[in-house]
Amino acid sequence: MRNEALVGYLLHQRPYQEKRALYYLFSQQHGVIHGVGKKGAPLFMPLQLFATGKRDLKTFSQIGIASQYPVYESGIKEADAAAITSLPYENITGQHQYSALYLNEILWRLLPTEDPMPILWQHYQNSLQQLRQPLSANDLRLCLRQFEQYLFKELGFTLALTHDNMQETIEPDRYYRFLPDVGLVPVLQNNIQSEHLESATGQSVFIGADIIAMAQLGITEVTLNHWSKLHRHLIDHLLDYQPLQSRLLWQQQQRYQ
Repeated sequence: MRNEALVGYLLHQRPYQEKRALYYLFSQQHGVIHGVGKKGAPLFMPLQLFATGKRDLKTFSQIGIASQYPVYESGIKEADAAAITSLPYENITGQHQYSALYLNEILWRLLPTEDPMPILWQHYQNSLQQLRQPLSANDLRLCLRQFEQYLFKELGFTLALTHDNMQETIEPDRYYRFLPDVGLVPVLQNNIQSEHLESATGQSVFIGADIIAMAQLGITEVTLNHWSKLHRHLIDHLLDYQPLQSRLLWQQQQRYQ
């Protein structure tokens, strides 16, 4: 690409020389793009910029806050853009910042580079808009679980909840282990509580009645805890069980409250 106009959101950055930074940009046009640009680009704000380069690492120039004008396939409609500020959290405040950091981290760690994902990009933008609003604890969790579900679909993971790994119908009184590469596997010890099974096996265990409710209702307040457990196990698997820094920050913040 040569001086191509892009619109996107900054997911992650690292220092690169004295006045520049290495940016991981989630662009509307090309998915995640790595590039080098002037320091100071804010998080969680729509950016417009120009990208040049044939290799994996592009050069980003004229980085600014995107205007409110629509974006067309041919590029960005001409409009004055605000200068870059050094206030990355000015539009997402409080504990919602940790949730936004979490979305950023799972995206830059899991998405391939230069693979356009316009639908996921729109869901990400919508999720940031939700995080700018006052949300209850459950509403915040619902926002994250719904976005994770869109991400799993883009990555090719379909969660089948109506049948086990042997294509047998889920039974309400039976326990099942969730194995990301296999699916739901029946557990023989049905007389043991799921908490005991989880502590013994280190795996996520569900009773069939809860799985059936998840399949029928989707992600709702009623099924939220079960979806959270399932999604966390799948996220950890996709990350090869490497810790999430945003999760650690959240846990530290909770301890000091």
